[in-house]
Amino acid sequence: MARSILLVNGHPDPSKERFCHALCNAYQEGAHEGGNAVARVDIGALEFAFLENAQAFVTPPPVDIAAVQAMLERADHMVLVHPLWLGTLPARTKAFLEHLARNDFLVKTEVKGMWPAKRMRGKSARIVMTMGMPGFAYNIFYRAHSLKALEAGIFQMAGFKPVQHTIFGAIDFSAESRQRMLTKMRALGRAGK
Repeated sequence: MARSILLVNGHPDPSKERFCHALCNAYQEGAHEGGNAVARVDIGALEFAFLENAQAFVTPPPVDIAAVQAMLERADHMVLVHPLWLGTLPARTKAFLEHLARNDFLVKTEVKGMWPAKRMRGKSARIVMTMGMPGFAYNIFYRAHSLKALEAGIFQMAGFKPVQHTIFGAIDFSAESRQRMLTKMRALGRAGK
């Protein structure tokens, strides 16, 4: 069954030379081959500042982010592709997610006496993380801590289910390994996963 997908290139650098950009291209091509509809966002091309206080969080987001919220409302599935920087998301990628959550979009927080309402129920998600270290080292030695926090603290909290992930480690190892990664992304896109 064809799916409607929001694909987010979470690399803060808008350069087309970044591997996250190539991974997004491969996913998008595969998704089109599979008959899926894809809306793509490259956060490096968006205009937004960092949030500085709680009041900003409860107000409507900037125009660029409001457009992404509308894309996500129409989507069945969200894919976030980002690099691992200093053990976690790049600051601009995290800022993008904070803006995306503004105005109770991901989670409705003002529910009296209850857990916050999950606004993304019925949608699934995949997080694709790239890194210079081998993926097994991130899993074994660092226990994928930042990935788990992102899955639970943002995506599952908002109601995405299932939330799956793909880790591409040692991305500079060889051209052949990069090609295998691109092939995997194309297959994920084709399957709408």
